[in-house]
Order: sequence, then C-alpha cells, then structure tokens
Amino acid sequence: MHAVVKKLHLIDKIIEYLNECVGQDGEVIECLIQPCLTLLRKVLCADPVMRMALSQQSSLLTLLFRVSLIFHENCAVVTEVGALFCLLLFDEVSRMDMWSVNPSNKPAPSVFSLPVSVFRRYHLPAHVVGHHAVSPYSIVLPLSADCLALKPVSDMLRIAWNLSWYHGSDNLLKQMNSEPKIQEFSDALKLHTEDTLALQVTHTASALRDCLRSIVEAAAHREVRAAITSMSFYLLNDRLSLKGGAGPCGVTLKCLSWHTTLNRFLQVLPACTEDEKLLIDIIHFLNKLLKEQRKNSSVELLNWLLELLLRHSPNPLLDLLVLTESQAGEEADDIRTAVRQQLQKELIALFSTLLLNVMAVTDRKCLELLYVFQTQLALKLLQCLRVTDAPHFYGLPSLERTLRGMAHLTASPGWSSHSPLTKPLEICVKYLSGLLEVITSFYVERGGNAMSFMGKGVTKSTVLCLLHLSHEMMIQAQSSEWMSLWFLPLGTHSEEHARTQQGLAWLIPLWVDRDPEVRFTSLGLGSALTTLETGCMALSNSCQNISGGLWGTVVNILLDQSECSMVRREAAFILQNLLVIPMPSVIIKDYTWQGPCVHDEDSGLSLTGKPALQALLYHCHFYEHLNQMVKHCYLGRYTFDLNFSALDGTSEGSDLNGLDDSFKFWRAPSRMSNQDQDSSSLSTLETMVAPSSGSAEFLPLGPSAVSLPEASHDQFVAQVMGQHETTSAQLPRGTSLPAPLPRQCVVTPPLLSAVCGLLDGLLAIAPGDTARAFRQARLVELLCSIADATLLESCVQELKAPLPLSPPVEHTQAQVSFLLEYLSSLSRLLQSCLLVDPNLVIQDELLKPLITNIIGVLTICTKDVLDVELMSAFYHTWTHLFNLLATLLRKAAIASLPSMTAGLAKHWTAVIDMLCTCVGLSTTRPALSTASLQFLSVLLTEEAKRHLQDQDKANVCHRPSMASLLDKTQENQKSLERLNEVILQCYEGKSSKDVLKRVAANALMSLLAVSRRAQKHALKADLIDSCMEQMKHINAQLNLDSLRPGKAALKKQEDGFIKELSITMQLLRNCLYQNEECKEAALEAHLVPVLHSLWPWLLMDDSLMQIALQLLCVYTANFPNGCSSLCWSSCGQYPVQAAYRGAPATSLMGCILKLASQMPLENTAVQQMVFMFLSNLALSHDCKGIIQKSNFLQNFLSLTLPKGGSKHLSNLTILWLKLLLNISFGEDGQQMILRLDGCLDLLTEMSKYKHKSSPYIPLLIFHNICFSPANKPKILANEKVIGVLAACLESESQNAQRIGAAALWALIHNYQKAKTTLKNPSIKRRVDEAYSLAKKTFSNSEETPLNAYYLKCLENLVQLLNSS
Repeated sequence: MHAVVKKLHLIDKIIEYLNECVGQDGEVIECLIQPCLTLLRKVLCADPVMRMALSQQSSLLTLLFRVSLIFHENCAVVTEVGALFCLLLFDEVSRMDMWSVNPSNKPAPSVFSLPVSVFRRYHLPAHVVGHHAVSPYSIVLPLSADCLALKPVSDMLRIAWNLSWYHGSDNLLKQMNSEPKIQEFSDALKLHTEDTLALQVTHTASALRDCLRSIVEAAAHREVRAAITSMSFYLLNDRLSLKGGAGPCGVTLKCLSWHTTLNRFLQVLPACTEDEKLLIDIIHFLNKLLKEQRKNSSVELLNWLLELLLRHSPNPLLDLLVLTESQAGEEADDIRTAVRQQLQKELIALFSTLLLNVMAVTDRKCLELLYVFQTQLALKLLQCLRVTDAPHFYGLPSLERTLRGMAHLTASPGWSSHSPLTKPLEICVKYLSGLLEVITSFYVERGGNAMSFMGKGVTKSTVLCLLHLSHEMMIQAQSSEWMSLWFLPLGTHSEEHARTQQGLAWLIPLWVDRDPEVRFTSLGLGSALTTLETGCMALSNSCQNISGGLWGTVVNILLDQSECSMVRREAAFILQNLLVIPMPSVIIKDYTWQGPCVHDEDSGLSLTGKPALQALLYHCHFYEHLNQMVKHCYLGRYTFDLNFSALDGTSEGSDLNGLDDSFKFWRAPSRMSNQDQDSSSLSTLETMVAPSSGSAEFLPLGPSAVSLPEASHDQFVAQVMGQHETTSAQLPRGTSLPAPLPRQCVVTPPLLSAVCGLLDGLLAIAPGDTARAFRQARLVELLCSIADATLLESCVQELKAPLPLSPPVEHTQAQVSFLLEYLSSLSRLLQSCLLVDPNLVIQDELLKPLITNIIGVLTICTKDVLDVELMSAFYHTWTHLFNLLATLLRKAAIASLPSMTAGLAKHWTAVIDMLCTCVGLSTTRPALSTASLQFLSVLLTEEAKRHLQDQDKANVCHRPSMASLLDKTQENQKSLERLNEVILQCYEGKSSKDVLKRVAANALMSLLAVSRRAQKHALKADLIDSCMEQMKHINAQLNLDSLRPGKAALKKQEDGFIKELSITMQLLRNCLYQNEECKEAALEAHLVPVLHSLWPWLLMDDSLMQIALQLLCVYTANFPNGCSSLCWSSCGQYPVQAAYRGAPATSLMGCILKLASQMPLENTAVQQMVFMFLSNLALSHDCKGIIQKSNFLQNFLSLTLPKGGSKHLSNLTILWLKLLLNISFGEDGQQMILRLDGCLDLLTEMSKYKHKSSPYIPLLIFHNICFSPANKPKILANEKVIGVLAACLESESQNAQRIGAAALWALIHNYQKAKTTLKNPSIKRRVDEAYSLAKKTFSNSEETPLNAYYLKCLENLVQLLNSS
C-alpha cells in the first residue's frame, strides 16, 4: 500500500492541500486537513528515506507550523502536527544508531524510535518508542592508574578538601588571614598561592571588603580605579546570574559601609584630569548599582545620594554639569575635552537613573529631598543648555545628552515648583525659550530631517521635553495666557512681519517627520496644547496656509493606513479636543470658534461649523475607514516582520548608559520612494534601531511611554509594520502571531481607545447624524466584538503565575493596560449611545456577548496582581463598566436585565467578592465605590419593578433573580454578610456631606427592600437603633436651631438635616418591610414617640411627611402591636418658634386624624399616604376606638358626588371608601359605619359611579355588613341597599354578580324576616334567572373556585326563597 501511494505522489498532493489551506485561512478545505495530516504521519513513520528528505525542507516545517496556528482550537489537528514535528525534527537523532557492516546495503525500514535521553530533555507531543540511554557501540576507556597525578584533578581535590575541612569558604578565608597553625594534613593538600587568590576573588563578601580596604589605603588614582572596576565586575556578575532578586554583590553592599569610603571622592571638585577619570569610574559604578536595585530600591542609598547632591557648597556633582568661565576659556587638549564630556555624560546618566529609581519610593524624607533636587537639577540643565547653545560652541553630543537629561527630569509632574528663589512658571518660561530656540535651530531653519541628518536625537528629545513642559505649564499657570509664549515668528526675521507670523506653525513640519517617534511626540504636543481653547484656535490659525487646514490634516493622519498606530492615536486625540469647543451650525460673525471650513471650488459653496464637519467626514469616507480599522485590530502581544534582509546591518550607535533610544525593535515605513534608498542610508531612512540583544525577529506592539525609560531587552514599546508587503493570514486573537495586512500598519487597542473617545465627541456634536453613521457602518457591533474577557483573564493568569518561557512581565502588563484602556473608552462610548439612541446597543446579538464580557472582566481575580499601576488601571476600567451596566439598566432594563441577571448568577461567588472589594475601596477609590453601589442599587430597583410587573402575568418563565441569589444561596452566605457589612460601614463611616454616603444609603435601601438576609444582618448590626438615635439627634438639632436668632442664615444647615432625616427614615422603612422581627425592634426603640416628636418638622415639608407616612404604613402592616403603639400618648419636646399647621395631639394617632381632616385637596401624594396609613390602622381594635371617638368619620358624609356628566368618583372619595372597607371587616367597625346618619344612602349613590382601580368598594362594604346578625335589620330596612344588591345579579360584571349573591345569601341566612322581604317577585325573578344562566354558562371545564362559590350562593338563595 505504501508503494502504491508513493507512486501516486500522495505526499506532494497533501503538501499542495496544506498550502491551499494556509493561503485561504483554512476556510475552504478545513475538513480535509486532519485526514491529510494523519496520512502524512503514517507514511513518514514507515518510510525513513522520505522522512529524511522532508526533514531537510524548512518550508514544510513552516507550513505545518502555520497550519497548527490556524487550527489551534482543533486538538486533533494540533496533535497530528506535533507528531509530524517529532518525526521530522528528531529524524537525524533516530538514525544515529543505525549502522551496517556494508554501507552500500540500505538498511530495512525500522520502527521510528528515539534514545531515552531525548525523552528526558524534551516534552514530546506524541508517544514514541524509546531505546537505550547509552549507545551500546560507545567505547568506555578504563581509568588511568595515575589519574590523581593529573593537575586539574589534583587542583580540584585540593580545593574541595580544604573547603570541607574548614566547613565552608568563610572559615577557610578566616584561617588564611589568621596566623599560621600546625598543618593537620598532607602537604599535597595544602593550598597554593593561586588557589588562595582564586578563593579570595570568587568570594564576593570578602572580595568587596578587600576592594573597600584598597580604596581606603590607596596611594594613587590607579589603585582606587582598579578597586572600583572590580566592584563593577561583581555587579555585572550579579546581573549575569539571571536571578530574580538581588545577587551576592547587592546583598553584601547593603551590609558594608561603602558610602563613607566613597564620600571623600564625591565631596570635592576634581583638580586634574586623573581626578576626573576617577570620578567618572565612581559615578559609573553608582549608576550601575542604582540600575541593579531599580526594582527594589534601597531608601538608604537614595537618601545618601540625594543629600550628597543637595549640599550647599561645594556641590561638585551638580557644579560639574556646567563649565565655569575659567574652564570654558582655558585651552584644553583633546584628551581633557573628551574626559570632561564623558564626565558630563556619566553625571546625566546617573541623575536620570536616580529619577527613575525614586518613582517607586514612598518614603517621605526621600520624596522631599527628590522634589528639591528636581528643581535644582532643572536649573543646572538650563545652564547647560545655554552654554551649549552659545555661538562659540557647537557640541551636538553634549546638547543631545543635556536634552535627554531634561526629558527624564521633566517627565515628573511638579519638577519646577521647589525653588526658593524662582517661581515655577518662570523656570518653565526659560525652558520653553531655550527649547524653542533649539527646535528652530536644528529643525525648522534647516528644513527638517529631509534636508539634514544632524540633530535627529536632538529633535526627538527636544519635542519630548516640550510635551512634558506643556503639562507642567498647565499645572503651574493660573490662566491660559501662557499659550502665547509658544508662538514663534517664522519665515522671516524682519520686524514688520514678526507680529503677523507668530503662531504654532513650527509644530506642523514635525507631524510629517520621517521618524515616527518625532511624529508621535509632536502630535502629542499638539494634543496637549489643544486641551485649551486658546491652543485650538492658535493651532487652527497656524494651519490656514495648509491644504485642508488643521481639520483636514489631522483627519488625513488618522485615516492613513500606512501610519503607525501611536501617531494616528494622537491625531484622534487632537480631533477629540477640537470637538469639545461648541461650534455653530451656520456662519456667525465675530464668533471665536467657527470649526472646520469647507469650500467647493466647482460650486463655490462654503460650509462652516457642523455642516462642514459632516461634509469633511463624508468626503474622507471617515466611517468606512473606521470600519476597516476596527476589523483589522490586532490584540496580540507581538508581531513578526518576515523580511529579515532589511534588518541586516549595524545599529546607529549605542549609548553606554542604555539611554540611547526610548524605542527598541523599531522600524517605520520610509517616507521616500524606493529609488532614493541605498544601502548606506537604509538605516537612517527606515529609522531602525537594532535591538541590543541582536534578536530582530520580534517586534513588540503598543504605544510608547511619555518619558524616556531605560532602554533594555525587556522594554515594551510601540511597533509599526514595515513598508514591505507581507502575507495577510487571518489568525485568531490572543495568539502571539500577527494578522498583518498588505502595505498597512497594525491597528492596536490604544488607537481604538482614542477612536472611541473621538466617536463619543462626534456623538455629542451631532447625535442624529452620528448615530445613523454608526448604524450604517455597524461600528458599535464591531467595537464590541473586540472586547474579550478571556484574553484579558489569560494575561492576568500569566502575570500571577509566569511560565518559565513566558515573555517579560512588563510586556504582559502593557498588554493588559492597553486592553483595559480600550474597555474604558468603549464603555464611555456605549453610555453615550444609550443616551442618544438605545437601539444602537440593545440588540440580542450584541447585548448578550457584551454583558457576558463585561461580567467576565469584572470578575477577573486580581488578588495576586502586585503592580500598583496595573491595579489602578483595573479600578479605572471597573468604574466605567459599572457605570455602563447602570446606564443599560436605566435605559433598557427590559432588554438587558435577563441577560445581566443570568450572567451574575453564573459567576455569583466572584461577583459578591468583587462587589465587596469595590465597595470597600471607598476611601482610596471613591469613584469605583460610588459606581459599584449605584449599579447595585439600580439593579435591585429594576428587578423589583420587573417582579411587580410579572405578578400580573400568568405564564412567566422561571429566571434567576437577585432576591433568590441573595437569600436562597447557602454557599455564599459569609460573602453576602461581608457585602452587607461593607455597605453599612460605607454608609456609617462617611459624613453627611459626603456624596458617597447618599450613594451607599441608596444601595442599602435597595438591598434591604429585596433581601431578608440583609434585614437580618442590619438588625444584628443595630441599624435600627442607630437610625433612631440619628432621628433623635436631628430633632434636637432642629429644635436648637429654631431657638436661635437669624433663622434665615441657618436655612442651609436645616436643609442638610432634613435630607439626612429623609434618608434615615427611608432606610428604616426598607429595613422594616415585611419583617416582624425588625418591627419588634423598632417598637422597642420607640419609633412612634420619636416620629411624634418630629411631627412639627414633618408638617413643614410635604416630601418628608410622605416618607414618614410610608414608614408608618410599612411599620403597621400586619403588625397589631405597632398599630396599638400609635394610640399611646407621648410627651415630646416641641420647638417654640416652629411653624407648623396645627398643635400636636396627645398621640400620633390624633395627629394623623387631624392631618387627614385638614388635608387640602391639591396635596394628593400626602393625602393618599395618610388614608393608606389609616386603612392599616382601621384593622386594629384600639385604633378604631380612637377613630370613633374623634368623630373623624363624619367627614365622609361631607363628600360631594360628581356633578354634570362625570361618571367617576374623585380620588379622595375612593380613599375614603377603601378606609371604610377596612373598617367594615370587624363588627365594631360595621357598627361605626351604621351609626353615621345617611351613610348607607351615600354608599348607595356612590355604587352607581365607577372607578378604574376599585369599582366595587361600596358593594363590598354592604357585603361585609350583611354578615353580622345585628346589622341585618338596618340593611333590610333600607330598600335602596336591597335594590343595589339585587341589581348586581343582572350586572355584566361577574365580580359584581358574586358580591351581590354572597351578600343576599348572608342577609337571608338564619334571618326569617329577610326571607319574607326577599320573596318579592322582582328579587326572586332575578335570583332564578341568575341561577339558571349560571348553570348554563359555567360548565365543568370552566369550574373555578369563584364560579363554584357563585353557584353555591345562588343555589342556597333559591332553596331559601322557595322554602316555606
């Protein structure tokens, strides 16, 4: 079979299929891939000749690798590829033990097997047959008899013997330094001189002590320099050990007092060249030591250095930065000049490293010293810049070093604000003047980098300093007047043109520089300046002579697919800033900001403002470009450039201090044509800096930092694809390989973050047009599809438990930060979409995955993530995600609530822990705490609304609810208790003026309303008692303030107390809701007397009165003891000058009745709450007694019936009827109703009118009264009531029919006189007709409890009326 398929060229056909699959991203012949790979594996396993031939083809290995990446989710395909790799890569190893006496005879095919040593070394992806660990054909030589006589063996034995004899190197060195003792072993084992020297050098602690001793005892410069050099080598040895923590040298130096030893060299100015060389070595050593300790800086070392640098006089380290006049004027030879330049270089490198190290320090003393040092260093560097720029001195390397030092210094905010003599803004202005002079001298006046290759690093560092300076001036300046200081007269130096030429036009050429770093930084500077309105206007005016103006230029940069992402990102920021300033829709004369201006030369039409903006976006196909941009976003960490030939060559030059470039592995597309490129200028044209490690395959992806970090092999930097065309294989997201596009740069998440911000601004400027454009381009769906919680979670897991071969931590942290930044920007955009047009977001195919991803991001476990900045990014993103979820619930609760509840239920344990964490950060992260509490409050409120709506629906599918999750899950009980506790602490631990207290109160209200566990925990936490104490305190404060003169001045304070009282009563209301245990606690805490004492203040504020009545309604519902407590008399203290509607009665019940009697008709909300409360009290025997004694019910008789054509009762009448209905449930209440003269007649008249919510209340009152034997004569004597009840039998409403039948049956039961009266032919006819109709209408299939009861009533009526 193998011979047949070999003749048919099966392997060639399989390789052809694989190539076709890779070329089409595996979409066409996906089903053939696994069978093809299986066939290939079986053929190669049995054919060693073919296996050997294919193992030499690197293209096949690359092809298989690409297949495995495309189908990385298919385990079978990946397994087959792994087995093929095992066969091909280890083919040579498997053939090493095959031999033959006659080489011409080909060996027969054998089973593929590998030595055991291969299994031990590699993790093979397939099961392979193994054979011997040691080849049987290896020759083992016998040991030589005089082996010990060999020098290497004897040397090793001698050192090992002594180390063992003296129990380690420490004791051995002590013995060597002490007086000689009697030898206890053979002279052959005695250490030689070279052995002693080797031990002393290799023992770090001893060697460092010897170095310090040599420095102290040195008689010449050479000896000190040799010792310093040795110490530097020990630091290098630590670094080469590749250990995570500090090495032996670093640990030893912390224990040695080396500061004192080196102090004397750092406190005096060098007197000669040899002194300067020695100082260079010492500073170089200190710089290396700081770099080694950067991740774990020693505060003691930093304090020592800063104190040394801040000495008043002399201060050699700072003074040596600037040459004195005598030094500058003296004739110096080349050697002295080179030494001084190297000294300045080492000093700036030391200061830069020191500034980087102190960034992570929290020691207060160290930070105070740093602030002073920053300003002093800023003044010194300013002097260096002035000396360097002097006409008689042209030192480009010196200038570049000075600017690099400035870039490091100005990256820290507040660097100019700690000078006792110079104001911060004055320092900034001096810096600005010097930097603008440099940028014009080395860039603008030379025509940019297109004309001169000199000063490339100068331009880069200068623009970066200007960017930092713009932020510093914003902080230090009190107004925006400083913007005019950035203007330059360009084009000519004549005085008549100087004023007209001023502006920011010098910034525009930097936007098209060939260096992407310069383009990025200069656009960042434009973004910073346009955060102010004056900056927007100045930049716009400076672009008037450019085709397209500012708007067209920036839009073109943003939409340029060949531009790198970080440059396009800054362009998006500029557009976003330009949109902040309101622009008109039409041309307005003398309006300061007209926005973009568009002119059509053919038609002569000109547009300004919003119409011009829409025209510009339409002309540029803006949204179509964004659609493609989002589709080609790359979320991975690295990308490849497969054109290795372009990377050959040397680097442009390296800095000994590692500060040469802020971007490594960089290659940008050339701005010149291919014909202008030659081998000599390739490096300059491509702006490619080769990495120090020499590995140019990987191009890290992401934007650069603003400051110039230390360039190293693990630096995370932005990446731009080259100009060369690469294959566009579509790869899955999250992998470490790219999906490069032909002739276009990679689109990164930071770029999309800026685009989201820009779209948010457009949505604010033109909501309708932008929403339509979103819908047409499907931008919202595409942007949401980028969000991937799984990728983010895998990166976090990698941070918490890095694998041995995982990339540097800094790379992973940067990727996580970029993804979090994108999620934050997307959240803000989606919130704006929900406010403008919710239909953009509430689509099933978009909403469900979006909510799933949001909850996935929120529930990522970050417990072991130690990086402070990364956790800050998480908190920032969580804040925006919570806000988005809350907005979703407010604007589209019906669509989003089911998906959200299901997602929360799926991750309920993680959700509770996350909420506890976020709420607990109320002190350090108030925004996050506020957002999480608002989300929880809105979620519980919206679900409660849905629950009320579902109660009216018959068939409601069972879905998880927050109430069930909070109360019915046992496994998370402790976490729920912790959540309750954290929210309570957040509420009780904040002052009444803190906004977070109100937010926490709202969340606590919602939680108490839906969760019985929350109520139970609140009771345990004495929330009820604390609320009562708070109400007493507020009452005392209000009473005290009312007695003071100047009451108007205290109105604001009084309003604060009223708000606090409102929140407290609402909390108490929700805590008591349907919880008898909490109501008992409130009863014991004297709730009613406290409210009674507050009654005058409640009368003054209707909203406060409404909340108090709600509290009383909840308190008295199904709680007889609570109802009875309102009848108790209470003696409260009332303010003398309080203005209220009436004097308080002896009990709160009396106050309520008085309020209900005097209630004006327009105050419907309070009126409704009063009668609802009285309806609760009407069920209590004690309260009914007070109602009867107060003659309150007489007010019912004064109600007026509707007049004219109105057929509906008033709301007040309905409230009275509901109250009377509750009174009628007891016989004593029925007697109260019957004692009212004319009440039955009035009820009879009211029964003729309708009301939507309660149409049959008068009938129900009659129904209840008919059940009491004592009341039957009075009912029977009222013909109107009997007529109304009889007429119910002919009503179209089944409810009315049931009420009438039940009332008549109750009236006639055991009351013979009623039989006689009801045997009236008219009534008897109605009963008979109703009975016969009911028997026909209600068949067995329609038999319901109510229908059965109705039939039973009619049946008994007929029997009783027919009986004699």
